[in-house]
Amino acid sequence: MYLTRFRVNTGRTEARRLLGSPHLMHGAVNMAFPDRPPQDGQGPRILWRVDRTYQAETTLFIVSPTRPDLTHIVEQAGWPTLETPGWTTFAYGEFLDALAVGGTWGFRLTANPVHHIRLPQDPPKARTKRAAHVTPRHQMQWLLQRQEKAGFAIVPKPADRQLTEHGDAYELIVRDQQPLQFRRPPAEQAGQDVRFTRVTFDGRLRITDIAAFRRTLTHGLGKSKAYGCGLMTLAAAGGR
Repeated sequence: MYLTRFRVNTGRTEARRLLGSPHLMHGAVNMAFPDRPPQDGQGPRILWRVDRTYQAETTLFIVSPTRPDLTHIVEQAGWPTLETPGWTTFAYGEFLDALAVGGTWGFRLTANPVHHIRLPQDPPKARTKRAAHVTPRHQMQWLLQRQEKAGFAIVPKPADRQLTEHGDAYELIVRDQQPLQFRRPPAEQAGQDVRFTRVTFDGRLRITDIAAFRRTLTHGLGKSKAYGCGLMTLAAAGGR
């Protein structure tokens, strides 16, 4: 496994086009791999995420089973005239092997929190429809409901810092809610519209099941993984 970090040059027109379209970024990331892994859920997959920091830096993170070549993204959205390659790739497998149950980490996860509903006008036995969670409280609950199966537990706040009337009992914040909509090209599923809501979680967690947690880090969490959701990254618990 590999973790790759690429700083995006937001001054370039093509960079802004990629950042504005999950579909275009999905295609650019996939082109970094001549042989993409199957997406059958049996093995690790390619995951990606775009982070924007308070220092106005925009970074593309990629986790992948094989090492990528981002030359084409440098040409479109980087600094192609510099002598450095424009991205950094780390041996992520060594980091994953060193994780252990009980370890406490800061984390960031961009995800698509959804639930299934039946509308009031639907017949009683109609199939439920997927819908986005739109409030931070429900988005947070979505993650809390998945933590055990995903191999971690979000760290509770000390009692004197909890605001239980707002459900604010955990070291967890939700930010950067972004409703997204785009149309696939006609060759892809008849130009079907894609709609989803992307949010970012920042918090602290404790590893409870090492096998399940490694799977979460390499397979992703939740829906819309092809479009920049599902990738969780870790940092030392004291910072990011």
